[in-house]
Amino acid sequence: MHLIMILTALGLGWILRYQYAFYAQSSWNRRWHQVLLIFLLPPLLLTTTAISVLYMGAEEVPIFWQWQGRFSYLVVSSLLGFAVISLLRLAIQSWKTQQRIRTCPQITLLGKRSRLVTNPLPFSALVGFWQPELIITQGLLTTLDNEHLEAVFQHEQGHYHYRDTFWFFWLAWVRSYTAWLPHTEALWQELLLLRELRADYWAAQKVDPLLLAESLLQVVSTVLVLPDSCCAAFSCEVARDRTTARIDALLAPPLKVQPTNLWSWSWLVLTLLPLVAVPFHTCAHLASTAR
Repeated sequence: MHLIMILTALGLGWILRYQYAFYAQSSWNRRWHQVLLIFLLPPLLLTTTAISVLYMGAEEVPIFWQWQGRFSYLVVSSLLGFAVISLLRLAIQSWKTQQRIRTCPQITLLGKRSRLVTNPLPFSALVGFWQPELIITQGLLTTLDNEHLEAVFQHEQGHYHYRDTFWFFWLAWVRSYTAWLPHTEALWQELLLLRELRADYWAAQKVDPLLLAESLLQVVSTVLVLPDSCCAAFSCEVARDRTTARIDALLAPPLKVQPTNLWSWSWLVLTLLPLVAVPFHTCAHLASTAR
């Protein structure tokens, strides 16, 4: 039974991941939900399956061979152990980045408090977890005037509004321990691009989209590496590769974005299905013990 559960979760995850090539090329808001579904559902389904098998234990009535229960238990223990190690590694990496950023001096510019990094490259980002800090470089101050700086700050405020640093920490964790699933990296890069499009859209409600597009063109050549797990940058690498998509979105007619409703997250219920097997396994185990 345990092995069947694992193989079923793997099969469903594999099939869903191969739908990546067929999702509709529609508005960024719709694409966001589509890509998030394909990215998250297989790992979450595997994780809940692993937790269920781990809870049920290594001993079960053999269906295929005598050691299948212990083999299944070893597989899920390895997956969950790797997930825990990946989480710790990511947390330590993010903590070190934040500690390094906090050594930089604080300044107030255009009413925004930020950390100033002595670097000639024009760069800005939010770094942190739930309450991230804004960092800017000396190069950004010398490259952009106040109007363009305000546009960049509004973009970063969009990241803050959506709590991108918090949510992408957990998404990066999922990516790290399920990188072996098909299309993981392609989906991750797509999520990074959609994250920037969403922040651009939010900023375009506050400032002239043309100013934001001009700011992007001026800083797009930036190469400053910070972990995606705790950083939401205006000129990150994926946006640099797809600058045209961001500029086209900014210069296009205003898009009417539908508010997110709870039904769009109803697919998360599917990830809990493996937990339904736990009570049945417990009843079967008690019945066999009673005999």
